[in-house]
Amino acid sequence: MTTENSNLPLVFDFIDRKTEVFCELADRVWATPETCYMETQSAAAHREMLEAQGFRITDNVAGIPTALIGEAGEGGPVIAFLGEYDALAGLSQAAGVTHAEPLTAGANGHGCGHNLLGSGSLLAATALKDWLDKTGTPGRVRYYGCPAEEGGAAKAFMVRDGAFKDVDIAISWHPSNFAGVQRETSLANCRIDFVFKGRAAHAAAVPELGRSALDAVELMNVGVNYMREHMPSECRIHYAILDAGGISPNVVQAYAKVRYVVRSPDLAGLLTLIERVKKVAQGAALMTETQMESTILAGVSNLMVNTPLMNVMQDAWDSMGAPDFDDEDHAFAKAIQETLTAADIAASWNQERLEERDMLLTDFILPAHNEVRQMGGSTDVGDVSWVVPTVQAYGPTLAVGTQLHTWQVVAQGKSGLAHKGMVAAAKAMVATGLAAMESEQLRTAAWEDLKKRRKGQDYTSPIPAGAEPPVAAMAVK
Repeated sequence: MTTENSNLPLVFDFIDRKTEVFCELADRVWATPETCYMETQSAAAHREMLEAQGFRITDNVAGIPTALIGEAGEGGPVIAFLGEYDALAGLSQAAGVTHAEPLTAGANGHGCGHNLLGSGSLLAATALKDWLDKTGTPGRVRYYGCPAEEGGAAKAFMVRDGAFKDVDIAISWHPSNFAGVQRETSLANCRIDFVFKGRAAHAAAVPELGRSALDAVELMNVGVNYMREHMPSECRIHYAILDAGGISPNVVQAYAKVRYVVRSPDLAGLLTLIERVKKVAQGAALMTETQMESTILAGVSNLMVNTPLMNVMQDAWDSMGAPDFDDEDHAFAKAIQETLTAADIAASWNQERLEERDMLLTDFILPAHNEVRQMGGSTDVGDVSWVVPTVQAYGPTLAVGTQLHTWQVVAQGKSGLAHKGMVAAAKAMVATGLAAMESEQLRTAAWEDLKKRRKGQDYTSPIPAGAEPPVAAMAVK
C-alpha cells in the first residue's frame, strides 16, 4: 500500500526542499500566458528547469517546437509525468484581484491553471528523479512538456509519433476546487476548419452576380443548430467564425472561414458525427453555389481511467489529507467566492455528485467510488491513456465554486492557496509514481486494466494520416 511505503518521507522531503523554486516557475509561466502551440517562453522556462535539475532533454518532440521531454535515470521501468503550460485567449487578469481587471484588454490568461499544472508535474518528476539518484534504483523518470492541450491536441500528435511507446505508467493532474483522484472519462474531440469560397460583387448594383461565402457559413451554422435535436445528448458541437469575409457590407463576401469543435463520448461516435457536420457544410455550399473545403486540425480520443492506479493514488491522498490552508488563504477564497453565483458554487458540488456544503476551500479528499462518470470536456491526455495506463489527480488550487476558463482562475493562479494545492498534487503524483516504480505487480495490473477497458480495440489516432501539428493554423485566432 502507498501509505506504508518507507520511501515516501524521502520523496516528500525532496518536494519540500524544492517547493519554492517550482512555485516561482509556476508564477513565471503565469506571467507569460501563451496559447496553443505558441508557448515559446513557457516551454523555454520548463526547459531551463529541466536542465537545472539534471534531466537529459529532447526538443521538438513530434515536430512541435514547444514540446519537449526530460529524462533521468537508467534501465528499469519508465514512469512519465505529463505537464502542460498553454493559456487561453481573452482571459488576461491581474493576480490577487477579486474583480475582473485585465492586465491587457483582450490578452491571454491562464484560465485553466496550466501554469500550475506543468510546474506541479515537473516537481513530482524531479522528486522521483532525486530518489532514483539517492538510492541508485534502476528506472527512468520522464517529464513530458506538452503544449496546446486547449484545442491543439499536441499529445495526440506525440502519441502518433511514438513518444510514449516505451512508457510503463503515465501520471498527471489538473487544478480543481477539490483534492482527489480524477475518475471521469472525457469526450473525444475533433477541431475542423471549414472554408467557403464564393464570388465578390457589388452588393447593390449587381448582387445577382455575387455568391456569398458568409451566407454559406451562416447557413451551415443554422443547419448544425437544427441537427442538435437529432444527435446523442452527450455530444457537443461549438463553432467560431474566424473570417467573415471583410468589413464592407456593400461587397458580397467571396471568402469566409468557420472553425468547429465536435465532441462525442467515444471515437466511433465522433467520426459519425463529423461526417454529419460535413454534410451540413456541403449542403450550405450547394445552397449558396460556393466551394467548400474542410481541414481537420486536431483530434483527441476519449479518456481511459485505470482502477489499480486510481486506488494507489486514492491511498496517497487519504494518507496525506487536504492541504493546510491558512487564514490568508481563506480570506482570499472568501473574496473570490463573493464574485461567484449560487449556480457556480452548486455546479462544483454537482460535478462531483456531492451534497453542497458551506466551504471556502477543500478540507477533505474526494471519496473513492466505482462508477466511471462522463465529464463534459475533452483532453489530449485521452490519447496517452489509450496506449499507456494513465492516472490523474485533482489538486485543490481554487476557491470552491470557481469554474475553469474564467478570470477568477487567473486571479488565483499565483496565490498561496494555488501553490499549496499544486504541491499537494505533486505529492499525490510522486507517491503514485514511486509505487509504480517499485511494484511490477502494480504495473502489470494497470496494463491488464487498460487492455480490458479497450475491449479488444487497438488505438486509432483521430488525426488523419499525414496531418501535421497545426502550428501555423493555431497562430490565427
